[in-house]
Amino acid sequence: MTTLAAIQMVSTPNVGENLATACRLLADAARAGAELVSLPEYFCLMARDDSERLRIAEVDGAGPIQSMLSDAARRHGIWIIGGTLPLQSANATRARNACCVFDPAGSRVARYDKMHLFAFTGARESYDEATVLEAGDTPVVVRAAGLRTGLSVCYDLRFPELYRALSLIPDAAPLDLITVPSAFTYTTGRSHWELLLRARAVENQCYVLASAQGGTHENGARTWGHSMIVDPWGDVLSTVDEGEGFALAQFDRARINAVRAQLPALQHRRL
Repeated sequence: MTTLAAIQMVSTPNVGENLATACRLLADAARAGAELVSLPEYFCLMARDDSERLRIAEVDGAGPIQSMLSDAARRHGIWIIGGTLPLQSANATRARNACCVFDPAGSRVARYDKMHLFAFTGARESYDEATVLEAGDTPVVVRAAGLRTGLSVCYDLRFPELYRALSLIPDAAPLDLITVPSAFTYTTGRSHWELLLRARAVENQCYVLASAQGGTHENGARTWGHSMIVDPWGDVLSTVDEGEGFALAQFDRARINAVRAQLPALQHRRL
């Protein structure tokens, strides 16, 4: 078995403060026995305005945020799914919202750039990530802690075709784990978050590790939280409702094998 942890944060507009909080929670999760730990989307910055993401965007492979993730993975001997951080792109008016994965030696072993950019207009709130972000275009699978892991971020969760594509690369094998670092809004999260996470687990017959922002932020935004770990039958194994903390649960290979043997849906795919 492998112990998984989904960290939940209520990040602020202060990068240094957020990195210190992330370090503390990573240490807490490691002490609790976690071997693979995920941070939430925008763990390093919940900006007051979109331009702040461009201001702190790092060069790929260098910068204080990436260094913190590498150092923490090495210090605690754990795998880290590094939430997301802004990385510079060729377009100076845009950044990539990147999820970087670090192994227990502190080496970066994968980078996934969020492919689907969130937009929403409600009665009292509106969002459009495309104003400062540039969409990624490449699905990424990485073997982390021995698990065939498909990387995704937040709004990606609404696009099941991404997860089907992940199961076909690079060696056309089912996923063991899907990771979904997120910052779902309170409005959308209340209605759709758990529903979508459990659906992705059921249709892919794998575990889902979903780390979220969860609370009222200094910039006035409110995020839904409810970081959770879901098993391949769609059962929620552990969750954090709101505020800082982490969900902790075991990845059980026997559980995946049993679900796939009882209901061999992945073998019945026609498309």
